[in-house]
Amino acid sequence: MGWDWTGDEVIWAMQGAEATEQGNCSRFKGGQLPHCCEKSPFIVDLLPGAPYNMQTTNCCKGGILSSMIQDPSKFGAVFQMSTSAATDKSGFHMPENFTIGVPGYTCAKPVQVAPSKYSSDGGRRWTQALGTWNVTCMYSQFLASTSPKCCVSLSAFYNSTIVPCPKCSCSCQGLPGAKCVKFGETPSLLQQIKDSNRESPSLVRCSQHMCPIRVHWHVKQSYTHYWRVKITVNNLNILKNYSQWNLVALHPNLKSLIQVFSFNYEPLNQYGQINDTGIFWGIEYYNDMLLQEGESGNVQTEMLLLKDPDMFTFREGWGFPRRILFNGDECVMPPPDQYPRLPNTAQLGAQLSFSTILFSLWLLILCAEQ
Repeated sequence: MGWDWTGDEVIWAMQGAEATEQGNCSRFKGGQLPHCCEKSPFIVDLLPGAPYNMQTTNCCKGGILSSMIQDPSKFGAVFQMSTSAATDKSGFHMPENFTIGVPGYTCAKPVQVAPSKYSSDGGRRWTQALGTWNVTCMYSQFLASTSPKCCVSLSAFYNSTIVPCPKCSCSCQGLPGAKCVKFGETPSLLQQIKDSNRESPSLVRCSQHMCPIRVHWHVKQSYTHYWRVKITVNNLNILKNYSQWNLVALHPNLKSLIQVFSFNYEPLNQYGQINDTGIFWGIEYYNDMLLQEGESGNVQTEMLLLKDPDMFTFREGWGFPRRILFNGDECVMPPPDQYPRLPNTAQLGAQLSFSTILFSLWLLILCAEQ
């Protein structure tokens, strides 16, 4: 993360993180120089296993934060720093123009709130900070990328049609900047060079949708009182793995979810009787890492849902999700008029009548021969 100092402040020391640049500290003569003299410092998290004297409580996550639901112990990272102004000794001045350094995030101005309190002496005593400010940063998918990053395909046991991701969901082959590798080809070494300071660009297998992530929702089976859905997430990105990934689905029958196999699950945004959104994520050491494109570049689960008599139907594509998000980015859905439909009742009746006639004729022939 980064910010702009409003005065001539410097950072003398840090624990739990470090500034990427020390800057020009030539105005300080003798003794130990400040940790950072930049007007706009950029701070990065320390790696796990950093020297003990550089750590602080709940630090050193390597810049990788989980969602609060997935892992409450890894959704935040803490660092401490000692600062002062080189000339102005009147007091602390809050920095401005905060940034996270990740595409898509925009930070608001700092807002002073009630001072934070810290327990000591086994909880018998509380100490208080001199001042506390909150900076809220919001994510926008449209600021992060000019194109989507995932798409959804659909299928069902009652229809042989497999509805693919919409054409050009994320890009189109042949467009400027659209890179893909045909099946059977291997990307060149130049394309695989990674910059540790920024997110690797997507290099995907050539497809009609050109998305690095494809989510397939399959209505697998219907029982008397339950129905089963299979979800498969395919990584078509040749250069990138997805660690601690998550998938959010919106469907009205999630409130009657009975069991999820092979994934973790937690409902989201429950309000009164509304419980139609949930988050899925991988099981640690089993499928919490979505590997790059290839034979192992997929994760999948099945879920069992109760047929809610107040709403359940397979008609009009009701069994398919309303929205799917992968790692916070909304995926492109096929248009509703292309969803797999239940077979036409009239056609079923005609087929049944024709079969009945054939069977009757066969019986008549047998009787005549006898």
